[in-house]
Amino acid sequence: MKTVMTIFGTRPEAVKMAPLALELSRREGLRALCCVTAQHREMLDSVLDIFRLKPDFDLNVMQPSQTLASITSRCLLGLEEVFVRAQPDLVLVHGDTSTTFAGALAAFYHQIPVGHVEAGLRTYDKLSPFPEEMNRKMTGAIADLHFCPTPANRDNLARENIRSGVFVTGNTVLDALKTTVRAEFRFTDKILNQLDYVNQKVVLVTCHRRENYGRPMANIMTALRRLADAFPDVRLVYPVHLSPVVQQAAGQYLSGHPRIHLIPPLSVDEMHNLMARCFLVMTDSGGLQEEAPALGKPVLVLRRETERPEAVEAGTVKLAGVEEEEIFRLARELLSDPAAYQQMARAANPYGDGRACRRIADAVQWHFGQLDRPPQPFAV
Repeated sequence: MKTVMTIFGTRPEAVKMAPLALELSRREGLRALCCVTAQHREMLDSVLDIFRLKPDFDLNVMQPSQTLASITSRCLLGLEEVFVRAQPDLVLVHGDTSTTFAGALAAFYHQIPVGHVEAGLRTYDKLSPFPEEMNRKMTGAIADLHFCPTPANRDNLARENIRSGVFVTGNTVLDALKTTVRAEFRFTDKILNQLDYVNQKVVLVTCHRRENYGRPMANIMTALRRLADAFPDVRLVYPVHLSPVVQQAAGQYLSGHPRIHLIPPLSVDEMHNLMARCFLVMTDSGGLQEEAPALGKPVLVLRRETERPEAVEAGTVKLAGVEEEEIFRLARELLSDPAAYQQMARAANPYGDGRACRRIADAVQWHFGQLDRPPQPFAV
């Protein structure tokens, strides 16, 4: 019996790790433990509830006005005690948050092997996204097993001379959609239940990244308001991040418009079901670039670069940047040109087939000698 511990702390991590934690718990030969840092408390808890996942350890590190250094240090100290108690044989971390790096570093200090889920994403700009790019690079340097969503992610690791313990699995978020998206779903926000998703073009917006604070965010918000003014059949739905900077910018540029709905952050199942019903997604989020194409929705990325170039190459995503005119131009094209819209909506999703968790669990068991062969890699 081998003990495998999943560690995560934010909502995006939880969405992608919860189905994996559940898959591991079903495997004979594995003792599956779950530790959350609660880097984001409320948003994390909502995901745990949806997947009916009860953590074995909860560090509860979130504090008001927390800094990156304070999050990382509290995670390191908390995980030290957890590792002494649980004695895991393998620690699995996800993606690129402060929890990710702290989890990998704490495991390294205790000489516990590390598996990195969603490995190999790169922009090659250490300040964009900040601090995510360096979190994932440093985690990759520590990890022993690397679970890459795509062949391109595997190739990124190869360029860094990381070639052993690498598996192409697809992205676990597509496994999560099987649980969350339902035809009969009802939203808690009455506005979302009342929208006409058939005869109006509902545009889902998210914008919260640190590198977009300031002038980039002002440009994005101005372009969004122009779109609402220019297209009477468009309704913008923006679940506004809890960051005071984002709240202030959204209120300043977008409030008061009759067809722009500024709503509180959504739970993961509400976000997934809104994506399934909307016309178009405009976002600076990483996860939505993977999720929306699986639901047949074009994505405009509100960033200067993306660590998910596969979606751009596949045609499911376009990089809109952070300049007002380019954002407006690309959105206007999708809202007014059915051929351009269908070309993106029908493109094949390069991120997986909904069986990533199975491949990762198989790879873990193969690593422990519990299976005779590694999983077949995901291929589009």
